[in-house]
Amino acid sequence: MKIAVCIKRVPDMDVKFKIAASGTAVDETGLKFDMSDFDGYAAEAALQINEKLGGGEITAICLGPDTVGETLRKALSMGIDKAVQLKCDAVPFDGYAIAQALAAELKGGNYDLILFGRMSIDSSNQSVGPMVAELLGLPCVTAASRLDVSAKTSGTAQRELEGASETVSFPLPAVVSIDEGVARPRYPSLKGIMAAKKKPLEVKPAQLGAATVTVTRMELPPERNAGRIIGEGPDTVPELVRLLQTEAKVL
Repeated sequence: MKIAVCIKRVPDMDVKFKIAASGTAVDETGLKFDMSDFDGYAAEAALQINEKLGGGEITAICLGPDTVGETLRKALSMGIDKAVQLKCDAVPFDGYAIAQALAAELKGGNYDLILFGRMSIDSSNQSVGPMVAELLGLPCVTAASRLDVSAKTSGTAQRELEGASETVSFPLPAVVSIDEGVARPRYPSLKGIMAAKKKPLEVKPAQLGAATVTVTRMELPPERNAGRIIGEGPDTVPELVRLLQTEAKVL
């Protein structure tokens, strides 16, 4: 089966962020970057599908400057066969502009399945996968927590809903965005890391669409006030209730 996995390079979320001098972006000084978590699930899902079916070809595609090469090499070291960098100076915030660039690359690729992470963990828009599906005229399943593709003609996916779940079937080719639960990404082995250096990584200019949605200002949330101890024991309950009503205004 021929599968494409669209991935994104994102900063590690377990750090304290600073706003850049422009006021419209994050200061990347000292940040560590990696593949977005949900994209890692998508990459693992693609690998497991082809292992189950006994072979195929998987292509990882990533939009961005030359720094995304490290992210693509990680995908290759996991076992993905080839990679494509859609080169641009910076990844726009506008999901539709990104979708146009990805669709231009995917169109004509004769992919049986195109996988995305449910969302990128930096922008969390959850829009690019469905937009690509619309541009390519393909069926789309979003936020799949389970995925079964046992033939080149169709697949089934499970989606988690509020207090329930649903199972959907779809014909191939199709676009599917992957949620938690499908598969945890494997760690690259030493053999995989060495092999990744010899796998093809093609660089192409990104055919970005015009960005109509832009970030005009970024702000960090205000610092939380320090907690206050008003006493101990049941005698402090009336005062606590009063403060929750008059100061915190949560009652």
